[in-house]
Amino acid sequence: MKQCLIFFIILKTNIMKYLSTLLIFIGVIALMAQTKENKFNKLTLEEQHIILNKGTERAFTGEYEMHFEKGTYLCKQCDTPLYESEDKFDSHCGWPSFDEEIPGAVKRIPDTDGRRTEILCANCGGHLGHVFLGENITDKNTRHCVNSISINFEPMVTKKSTERALFASGCFWGTEYHLSKVDGVISTTVGYTGGTKDNPTYKEVSTGKTGHAEATEVIFDPSKVSYEELAKLFFETHDPSQVDRQGPDIGTQYRSGIFYLNNKQKEIAEKLIITLSSNGLNVVTEVTKASTFWNAEDYHQDYYDNKGSTPYCHIYTKRF
Repeated sequence: MKQCLIFFIILKTNIMKYLSTLLIFIGVIALMAQTKENKFNKLTLEEQHIILNKGTERAFTGEYEMHFEKGTYLCKQCDTPLYESEDKFDSHCGWPSFDEEIPGAVKRIPDTDGRRTEILCANCGGHLGHVFLGENITDKNTRHCVNSISINFEPMVTKKSTERALFASGCFWGTEYHLSKVDGVISTTVGYTGGTKDNPTYKEVSTGKTGHAEATEVIFDPSKVSYEELAKLFFETHDPSQVDRQGPDIGTQYRSGIFYLNNKQKEIAEKLIITLSSNGLNVVTEVTKASTFWNAEDYHQDYYDNKGSTPYCHIYTKRF
């Protein structure tokens, strides 16, 4: 009797362990399924009718039927890129038409009507429309007839051909002189920034009471010269260890400063300062978010080039 009791206790313990393990396994599977489901975008009832229940929107009513902006068309449900704008054409059928999909993005299956071929997003299985072959509308002889409601559009981002930078390293005549000589620099302008007075004059800035620094604005082509290269030259053409001065020019208007226009510029400036500091240079350069840049008077622009001379306190010193 005692042995039977021990047997049943062991059996009960093992069953409880099995059930506990099974419940954990089922929970993990459910969580995985929920996580996968949560990756999909929430659909409206109309979108569910088309994408999940394989409906069809009325012809000539869709948002993208006559849409020809450059960019990429994405699955409405999961954001997977499906079609490029260069493959879209006007088929006069009333729905967006493409003669080629992004490789691997679209799946074809026989339609339940037994006549047509349905197209689905290969990633989430969302219904897109139908594909037709042999119509001779384009050279590819293919027409993906897609419901506008099944897709979203992501416009092409045009890379900026120019970028902007702001540097202050003492008298702006010398700062501009060196930066303007760099291949890839399109233009330079000297002026005032970092202060409190709107549209200050040279005389006002020279008092040191406006808070401005004499600075140089640089417009450059990033395909030819990087912001980091310009920042390195900035550090190598003045002494960044001098506080509120540069050589004989003394005052807060002559401070060493980088005025960043985005976080990437800030990161680069701070990285270069760490490098210089690790090499024993006590860098006091201020790294400040850019504010309004006010152009200086005309006679300050391209000062050394116009005078036919070179800077007296901006001497190149290799630091990197």
